[in-house]
Amino acid sequence: MLTPYQFAQTVEEVSLNSWPALTQILLDGWLLRFANGYSRRNNSVNAVYPGHLPAAEKIARSEAIFRAKNLPPTFRITPFVQPDDLDAQLAAAGYQKVSPTSVQAVSLASLPPLPPAIDIKLQAAPGEAWIAAYSQMNEVRAGKEDTLRQILEHIPLDTCYATVERAGKIIACGLAVRQEKLVGLFDIVTAAAYRRQGVGRALVLGLLHWAAKNGAEQAYLQVVVGNQPAIELYSGLGFREIYQYWYRVRE
Repeated sequence: MLTPYQFAQTVEEVSLNSWPALTQILLDGWLLRFANGYSRRNNSVNAVYPGHLPAAEKIARSEAIFRAKNLPPTFRITPFVQPDDLDAQLAAAGYQKVSPTSVQAVSLASLPPLPPAIDIKLQAAPGEAWIAAYSQMNEVRAGKEDTLRQILEHIPLDTCYATVERAGKIIACGLAVRQEKLVGLFDIVTAAAYRRQGVGRALVLGLLHWAAKNGAEQAYLQVVVGNQPAIELYSGLGFREIYQYWYRVRE
């Protein structure tokens, strides 16, 4: 049986597998991930192991690599970073703290039933309709759809893409990625006109039931701390915070 800390650490590791970068560099225990600047999640430094070099030297080398790629140096700060005072070192160097995020988990042992009134479609690959709908609802920047497509194609694990439609139009979509007994939910989005109507809850339940049917026992997700409607939705399904992370960025 894992301790809460060990479980959270496992979730962190699995989440890196579930949302891959397109290229990466291992720098003395730090993992530098890049995906054409699509999101901070896969365009940041993840300080996963202690290494041997001084942190200040690795920060400087990381900065140079990010600058060469025309990206702002970005570090993802979790409870597991090495060294454990990395956040303080970055703050002292002028890095700004942005996007505090709550990582939450729930057991799949006793899921609520699927709502019969909402039809949820599940598929193993996203398809162009899923990508187009997600990009529109989530305001993916112009020219970044192709990067999103590449990221999804690079996911090395079992995936499920969910959609809810009304009048032939996708009004909600999301993605589940399963690694053995853990499943992560990513990119859950509902069109503004259909929020707070049970659509998002139904879509999440559809993904969780798929995961449980395929052997998952625990689910996790990442939600921005300020996104209160999403936090309330996930809380109603039993999700509880297991740790937080944030980014340190220097423009």
